[in-house]
Amino acid sequence: MNKLIKGLLFAISLFAGGAALAEPVPGKDYTLLKPAQPASTTKIEVMEFFFYGCSHCFHLHPLLSEWEKTMPKDVEMVLVPTIFRDNWEPMARTFYALESLGQQQKLHDALYRAWNEDKIDINDEDKVSDFVARHGVDKAKFSAAYNSFSMQSKVTRAKQMIRSYGINSTPSLVVDGKYLITGLQPADTIRVLGEVVAMARKEHKK
Repeated sequence: MNKLIKGLLFAISLFAGGAALAEPVPGKDYTLLKPAQPASTTKIEVMEFFFYGCSHCFHLHPLLSEWEKTMPKDVEMVLVPTIFRDNWEPMARTFYALESLGQQQKLHDALYRAWNEDKIDINDEDKVSDFVARHGVDKAKFSAAYNSFSMQSKVTRAKQMIRSYGINSTPSLVVDGKYLITGLQPADTIRVLGEVVAMARKEHKK
């Protein structure tokens, strides 16, 4: 186990155990969204804007996954596939199609590896349909979900959220619709995330 993962697991254990965390520094660790956006849950919402082909997202992913496994019950994770260009839309459709089939978590890691390690071209419907089929997803059902009527509304909603949240890079994390964490190294992102969640929890108790 490398030093980065060891350090992360130690930080997570402190966070999960309720240890005191430092106060994050606005303008350095996070920025405030103006205007703040309404959270979709009564819990402390952590929203990740990501793209499978983003190397920075790929490097953050294992650390964020470990953090998610130990996050408190009052925190909820929401994933938003980011669409900055038209050729990013197939991955958003893939995410939502797999989500509708209950297969998103199963293939999440595989999609990251395909882009960033295996360099597999899966950026159109035919190629990604073949890819998910090789991973046990019914190809016909996937294609139907990928092209469903509701899919366009989900894609449109994701694009609207990217604009309203002011997202201009990936990965970006938004806590409680108001705190934006982006541009940090993976370990620092996880550290600041824990600090901001703790700060948001205090606000929820007021």
